[in-house]
Amino acid sequence: MTQSNHIGRRCFLGFAAGLGAASLTRDLLAQPPRSKARDMLLYVGTYTSGESKSKGIYIHKFDGATGKLTPHRVVEGVEEPSFLTIDRRGRYLFAVNETIEFDGMKSGAVSSFEIDRKSGDLKLLNKQPSMGGAPCHITASDNGRFVLVANYVGGNVAVLPVGEDGRLGKAIDLEQHSGTGPNKDRQEAAHAHSIILDKKNNFAFVNDLGIDRVMIYEFDDKKGMLTSNSTQPYYSTAAGAGPRHFKIHPNGKFAFVVNELDTTLTSLAFDAKTGALKAIDTLSTLPAGVSDPSNSCADLHVSPNGEYVYASNRGHDSIAVYAFDKASGKMRLVEIVSTRGKTPRNFAIDPTGSYLLAANQRSDSIVTFAIDKSSGKLTYTGATIETPTPVCLQFFEL
Repeated sequence: MTQSNHIGRRCFLGFAAGLGAASLTRDLLAQPPRSKARDMLLYVGTYTSGESKSKGIYIHKFDGATGKLTPHRVVEGVEEPSFLTIDRRGRYLFAVNETIEFDGMKSGAVSSFEIDRKSGDLKLLNKQPSMGGAPCHITASDNGRFVLVANYVGGNVAVLPVGEDGRLGKAIDLEQHSGTGPNKDRQEAAHAHSIILDKKNNFAFVNDLGIDRVMIYEFDDKKGMLTSNSTQPYYSTAAGAGPRHFKIHPNGKFAFVVNELDTTLTSLAFDAKTGALKAIDTLSTLPAGVSDPSNSCADLHVSPNGEYVYASNRGHDSIAVYAFDKASGKMRLVEIVSTRGKTPRNFAIDPTGSYLLAANQRSDSIVTFAIDKSSGKLTYTGATIETPTPVCLQFFEL
């Protein structure tokens, strides 16, 4: 494996509280959810540099009946695998390598792994440059032919082809963002933070924290090309909001944006035919009357039944739980629960909607909460597993 510069986006941000990127995406729904509890694997992306004791990608066994995690394997030697995604057919896992230099280029990288269907172990196939610094998010097209990656320091998004053997080709499309925002420390340039495809893979949505926009692209899943959406090229958040992650509601009529810098969650109307977005509701992710300048939002997920939305706070170190009205698109704060650790950079909901797993980056722990499906509320199960610098969680069924 080619060695590259370990100084990634974390150094770029000066190790501020608002580091990082994360999130489990529609890959959780790659296989149809079932209500029956089942055992799965959990792949854990990590940071491997600095003070981290991580050796690469960690694999845990997940008990679907209790939510408990047990160590299974460690895939060593993977540099800065901060975000992971799995192709729809469960053949390959793709990881960003969140660096700012790779193979002599000012770029991070993307790694492709073949998944052993018996053990869940990973075999490295190859690596390609991500075409921008500090890649922090990746998603795979449903047809398995492309991966799309967001480069934070590069302020751009790239599309890489995937061969029949799972090996990555060189990028075939690159979309560069430009602009600034009012936050001089965090919005001095464009910073692409996530890239998500809609259910039919017709549109790609890119949250750009640096310019307060959700860029909307038409996506050609045959050629792997992105084109600015003709109906609405972007949705603008509030100035200084810093959009970080994006999710589409299971019914395909709504979407959500979690804003890192002003610690808010926004629900939007989503037109699946045109790709257009329109804001409906925006709520704080902090308790009423609480103002915490050290807090920043991180991850966002919707329950499989579409009735609840969850967002994580870093600094306040909590998960905010919202009830969602599928008729109006309005949200109601239900509760805000401590993650029992520091910096919940990422979290995941199992495909049955029974458990939420919080990845506490700076406490080296993953904590399991049971979800009350009648209220959306979270209850600590007593299950915590030590994992060095966890920053991305991906469920996988063998």
